[in-house]
Amino acid sequence: MAVFVALGAFLMTLAGGWTAQRVTDRRHLVLGLAGGLMLGVVGLDLLPEALRAAGTEVFGVPAALLLFVGGFLLAHLVERLLAARRAAHGAGQHDHHRAPEVGLTAAAAMVGHSAMDGVAIGAAFQVGGGMGLAVALAVVAHDFADGFNTFTLTSLYGNARRKAVAMLFADALAPVLGAASTAFLAIPEWFLGGYLGLFGGVLLYLAAAEILPEAHHEHPARTTLLCTVAGTAFIWLVVGLAG
Repeated sequence: MAVFVALGAFLMTLAGGWTAQRVTDRRHLVLGLAGGLMLGVVGLDLLPEALRAAGTEVFGVPAALLLFVGGFLLAHLVERLLAARRAAHGAGQHDHHRAPEVGLTAAAAMVGHSAMDGVAIGAAFQVGGGMGLAVALAVVAHDFADGFNTFTLTSLYGNARRKAVAMLFADALAPVLGAASTAFLAIPEWFLGGYLGLFGGVLLYLAAAEILPEAHHEHPARTTLLCTVAGTAFIWLVVGLAG
C-alpha cells in the first residue's frame, strides 16, 4: 500500500517539474513561487516535524533547531567556497556565484528529502492505515512543489536542461524507493528529525539568499511578491488539510 501511494508522489513530482519547464517566459514569477513554496515547506512542514521527531535539547536549544542553523551555515559555506573557486579560475563577476555545482547539490538534497518522504509514508503505514493516509496526503501534495523546485534549482545555476530533467526523474523515483525500503528497515525517529532540521536550513538559505533575490532582480513587481505569498499559503493549506 505504501509503495502504491508513493507512485502518486512520483506523478505529482513530474507534474511540478513539467510546470516549471513550461513557464520560462515568466521566469521571475516561477522563481517567486518557488521561493514561497520553499519557505512554506521549511517553516510550516519540515521544522515542526523535525522538532516533534528530534525533541532532545543540546545546551538549552532543541537539537533540530541547532541542525537547522547548521544547515543554513553549511549551504552558505559551500556556496562561498564554490564562488571563490570559480573566481580564481577567472569566471566573470556577474556569474561567479552561479556555480552549477550548487544547483546540483541542492537538487540532490531534494532527492534525499523525497526519499525520506517515502520512508515517512512507509513508517506511517506501519503505525496504522489512517496515519499512513494522512502522511501520504501531505507528501503527495507537497511533492508537486518538490518537483517544481528541483527543476528550477538545477536550471537556475546554469545546468543543462538534460541534467535538470535527470534530477527531476531521480526526485520522482526517490519516494517510491524510500517507501519500498521500509519493508526492510526502520529509521530511528531522532535521526529523521535531525535530518529534516538540517535539510530545512539548507532550503531556507537557498530560498532567501538565491531564489528570491533572483526573482526580484529584473522584475521587482508586485505579481512576483504575490506568487511568493501564494506559494507559502499553498503549503499552509496542504499542511492544514493533512493535519
